[in-house]
Amino acid sequence: MWASLIRVLNPVTGDTLQKLSLEQNEAAFSICLCKFANRPEEQFVLVGTAVDMQLNPRHCSSGFIRTYKLSSEHQLEFLHKTPVEDIPSAITAYQGRVLVGVGKLLRIYDIGKKKLLRKCENKHIPNLIVTIQTIGHRIIVGDVQESFHFMRYKREENQLIIFADDSYPRWTTCACVLDYDTIAGADKFGNIVTIRLPQDVSDEVDEDPTGNRSLWDRGWCNAAAQKAEICTSFHVGETVLSLQKVTLIPGGSESLVYTTLSGTIGMLVPFTSHEDHDFFQHLEMHMRAEHPPLCGRDHMSYRSSYFPMKNVIDGDLCEQFNSMDLVKQKSIAEELDRNPSEVSKKLEDIRTRFAF
Repeated sequence: MWASLIRVLNPVTGDTLQKLSLEQNEAAFSICLCKFANRPEEQFVLVGTAVDMQLNPRHCSSGFIRTYKLSSEHQLEFLHKTPVEDIPSAITAYQGRVLVGVGKLLRIYDIGKKKLLRKCENKHIPNLIVTIQTIGHRIIVGDVQESFHFMRYKREENQLIIFADDSYPRWTTCACVLDYDTIAGADKFGNIVTIRLPQDVSDEVDEDPTGNRSLWDRGWCNAAAQKAEICTSFHVGETVLSLQKVTLIPGGSESLVYTTLSGTIGMLVPFTSHEDHDFFQHLEMHMRAEHPPLCGRDHMSYRSSYFPMKNVIDGDLCEQFNSMDLVKQKSIAEELDRNPSEVSKKLEDIRTRFAF
């Protein structure tokens, strides 16, 4: 049996402003704050729920999208609920409407008087939509098993078209858009990757309902013809549940913060100079040789457990420099043409530049 409630919180004081209990055995799976183009002055909260949800095998008797109006006193007023065939697992605002992932269907809905009105649908996501990210005209959809699909909404034809996807299967858990062509994502096996569309990728593609498109233009196994490239790949070792691009100190640089199922809060930071990148790359190389893990497992093979580690330097390993004995510290520092205090200072600098 499932039980869910919707709680409106004051984030400053932590006080509960309103609490709405859902019906028995109705579970909430997604929530979104949005505005609709035909009612621009009002804000709405959409909650995706499923009734009689069974996790394995995945099944529910019915799904609903509950629509609430947010008042100026921060109270939710129930308007209507829209029935759907499957679990509404992801909802996000998009150009004055909403994108909803209903099982493996991606739909665009608009607000109506008695229920949400379906405007458009795409049926080509393989399994189950778990994340929806938008930037400009582009929509990036994360599938539970088949990584990310890059889509574009063509308003004139009212079509959602997949124009590129990832070449590796990933059991996606969360995602974060970094820029117009790049997305960071994580999977349930503890890998964090950044995926970028090559410069020659075009999102000006059309559907091919007749099947007349040339064979070399179709892509393999019904997938998209254009493929994204992997920029970075790193195995964290714990299931990552959230990714967020943030600036933690005033005037500081942006970094990618992740949290995991075990309670870890970690951070991926970009290098701003080749000198820093060179220094930490060499430090990591020496640390691998001089300070291997306790269990004797090769560090590189651990960080490449599922996909080869790429373009990421392991800060946890570099930080262990300070816990080594002085003789080893001196020998590593000499290899880097520095003394141990300079290496420690460099480690501290990159920490304070982004966070603490």
